[in-house]
Amino acid sequence: MRIQIRPTLVFGSKTSKDPTVIDLVWLTGLLKDIDQGKTLMSACKKAGLSYRNVWQKVNEVETALGFKLMDRVRGHGSQLSEYAKYLIQFTDDFDDKTRRLGQTSLAHLEEGFALFRDKSEKQWKFASSSDPIIQAAVSGSDRFELTTAGSGEALDRLLNYEVDIAGYHVSEPQASKTIAKRLQKEGMQIFPVMKRVQGLIVAKGNPMNILGVKDLVRPNIRFINRQKSSGTRLLLDTLLTKDKIDSKKIHGYEREEFTHSAIANSILAKKADVGVGVKSIAIENGLDFIQLKDELFFLAMSEELMLNKDVMRLVRRIRQLSEESAGYKSVGLKRQITGWI
Repeated sequence: MRIQIRPTLVFGSKTSKDPTVIDLVWLTGLLKDIDQGKTLMSACKKAGLSYRNVWQKVNEVETALGFKLMDRVRGHGSQLSEYAKYLIQFTDDFDDKTRRLGQTSLAHLEEGFALFRDKSEKQWKFASSSDPIIQAAVSGSDRFELTTAGSGEALDRLLNYEVDIAGYHVSEPQASKTIAKRLQKEGMQIFPVMKRVQGLIVAKGNPMNILGVKDLVRPNIRFINRQKSSGTRLLLDTLLTKDKIDSKKIHGYEREEFTHSAIANSILAKKADVGVGVKSIAIENGLDFIQLKDELFFLAMSEELMLNKDVMRLVRRIRQLSEESAGYKSVGLKRQITGWI
């Protein structure tokens, strides 16, 4: 966008609601073309206006000033009046005298506009459940302020208007429907972005021969858990309830970490034998993985953000990365989430 400061004529009383505004630079440019021998028609074409439109504007100026700017002379086309020549000289002098001041003022104006543009380019607050795809998608953009939170905490912060976007995951259709109903009641929109695999992360070669959640109660197994508000913790508790396993019998159930990477690091450091996490983190760290459950990952946001270009670019980026990563699959079609919302 180019910004210019130009002299302008405004005709009308102080109380006029619809004054006539004429750009002096445009008007004198038109008059100069005519003075240099161009026809009014060719001058109109150069200005990109119709002959009728230009005559209307010239007539408005003449009426307001009370004198003619040009006269039609038979056989010679239009010729400038002495008033028009004076107006050209005045505009040129005005332009010369104010050019330096105008450039300085324009620089200040553009600096001010730039400051407001920077403020208007809002950084969206994004609370999301721990996930390497989400982190990778956001890392290439300065438009989002990402904080890691459990799925439940992220949703609560969204509904309390503390963040603009929440990332959460669910492993059961009924739970997903319940969450969706709550969000939609508050006017929130939901975007499914990917499917991922959750499971048990164990040391390379699975030296403790862990095959499923039933092995977690073995006295020689040291477990590392996720925090209470996380969707991963909810997934584990659901599986334990399903298999009628008492969490109190799991050594390390009360020990918590806040990310999948932290779970992997605990196992690599031999501080734990097993924890729950996503397949991609196990592969990335050279650990073994025992699949437990597929789940869907969603983004929730207010209706106003649905068409925001930064947010839509983020959604596309998440889906793209999920297609390129082991243990993930892009989700976007309605038929892929039938029964979940």
